[in-house]
Amino acid sequence: MPENRSDGRAGSLVIVGCGIQATRHTSQRTVSEIRRADTVFALVDPFTLDWLTGLNREVHNLCEHYEEDRDRRESYRLMEQALLGPVREGKRVCGVFYGHPGVFARVSHAAIAAARAEGYQARMDAGVSAEACLYADLGLDPGDRGVLSLEATRFLIHEYQIDPACLLLLWQVFHTGNLECKGFRPRPGQLELLVEKLCRWYRPEARAILYEAAVLPIQEFRAEAIRLKELPGAELAEHTTLVIPPTVEARADEYVLDALGRASR
Repeated sequence: MPENRSDGRAGSLVIVGCGIQATRHTSQRTVSEIRRADTVFALVDPFTLDWLTGLNREVHNLCEHYEEDRDRRESYRLMEQALLGPVREGKRVCGVFYGHPGVFARVSHAAIAAARAEGYQARMDAGVSAEACLYADLGLDPGDRGVLSLEATRFLIHEYQIDPACLLLLWQVFHTGNLECKGFRPRPGQLELLVEKLCRWYRPEARAILYEAAVLPIQEFRAEAIRLKELPGAELAEHTTLVIPPTVEARADEYVLDALGRASR
């Protein structure tokens, strides 16, 4: 288990999640951490950024480290250093990330690990993730049929085995195949490769859902039904998730069932 201790250094770091809908999903503890901080760094939408400035005067926008032609891994490194700088100066720092701060958020994990390695207190508080919203909005229970949750590019370039009896969630399909980690445009050719690979387990006509959680209270979530083959031409945002419901029933393991039956006699 990761340690959360200090060797006496004054600075500290707490990473919190404001949920997908700030103010609605944000816990009282998270609000308290934001208010108590000497300085706040935020990777959130503009609406949430404006709300945060009402809680703390020292709010800095981490989104400024993104650039069209900059490798996002370099942007993440700059964000990490931005978080750690004031910690090393002895300040109480709070990092605010949309959704859950530990889900698809390498900056938060890296900053906490670095701060702890240098002897500073650092921890993470959970938040409401897009996946939590997905289960609520689409009426899906991961405990019903099971779920396989993967980042789209990672699925594409690695030899994962899919079980079509389970729910499949593919995250960040907008960036599928973008190995350079540059730019903010989907690539239809790479999406065609993704569909081609998925067709090892699914028919091209298989039903899928393009899901986007509602960010603002006045918004509705997106749950657009498509056929799998239609994905390359679909309208995608950076936060679009591809959802493929189970297409077959799980096969019973007769050997295990027989063994369980014998054991119960």
